[in-house]
Amino acid sequence: MSDLFSKVGIDLGVVVLLLIVLIIVMMIMTVSMSLRLSRLNQKYRSFMKGKDAQSLEKLFHQRFKEIDKLNKQNELTKKNLADLKKIQGMTLNKYGIVKYDAFDDVGGKMSFALAMLDKENTGFILNAIHSRDNCFLYLKEIVKEEDIPFLAQSAYDDACRPGNPKETSVEDITELYKSLI
Repeated sequence: MSDLFSKVGIDLGVVVLLLIVLIIVMMIMTVSMSLRLSRLNQKYRSFMKGKDAQSLEKLFHQRFKEIDKLNKQNELTKKNLADLKKIQGMTLNKYGIVKYDAFDDVGGKMSFALAMLDKENTGFILNAIHSRDNCFLYLKEIVKEEDIPFLAQSAYDDACRPGNPKETSVEDITELYKSLI
């Protein structure tokens, strides 16, 4: 055999050294695999400890029922959330208030306009006009933002013209209402 290695030009000592290294690597791999197998056996024993096949089947069946129940609850929660979003869209969640002096002889900005709108800018405007003698409240419904000019004209015709010592215009009232939105 040594004649074969000498004819090829390989030293017998190098071959022996390579075989020793190969044996050491194989021993390390065997120990590593043995440790992995030992850990897997421990996990298997702890999983199977005290349980027979029927009780494991019952446990799996119970867990699957719980998962189905949680899925149904999740669907119900999604539906409730969608309903809440729909309802929230109809609530009056935008508001604005502007205080002003309706008449020159009354100070302190006692008059005000209050707008309350939903997400589509529909709602109402409450306009309180305070004078020395009286306080007038006007409630106007806003169906669309385009209704503001009509509302401003109505407010101008109702309260601002007869006996109002302060000069005002429909444009002033329109700007007041638009500032609320």
